[in-house]
Amino acid sequence: MKSKTLKRFVAASLAGISLVASTAAFSAVAVIVHPSNGNTLSESDITRIFLGKKKSFPDGADAIPVDQKEGSAARSAFVGTVLKKNDQQIKAYWAQLLFTGKGTPPKEVGAGADVKKLVSENPALIGYIDAAEADASVKVVHQF
Repeated sequence: MKSKTLKRFVAASLAGISLVASTAAFSAVAVIVHPSNGNTLSESDITRIFLGKKKSFPDGADAIPVDQKEGSAARSAFVGTVLKKNDQQIKAYWAQLLFTGKGTPPKEVGAGADVKKLVSENPALIGYIDAAEADASVKVVHQF
């Protein structure tokens, strides 16, 4: 009986260490838009856009969120910090909305470089990257 408890403890500890290690690799997550986007976004605006509850920027222009691939450290950090959920919770959230026909999740586009490239080419997109990846090709509207 003691060995089962020990195995569970070790497994939980290793899972916690890997989560901390993956999110520690990021100094911060930057939410980015096209450089021509003049909107100011609050944390609430960003959360609502990425949860499908808001479809436009404050100026009325379309806001289309793009996600990094599932399992990436930046996505886990963004989901945890901004959306206040873990990877499993966000997956369940979108599964329920898809099932009921009330929403579709943001398109997954790959890594930070892919998100940055797409956002730099399309004023309707909003995404997130490691803050260290931000440059003049995109505008940082919030940093977490």
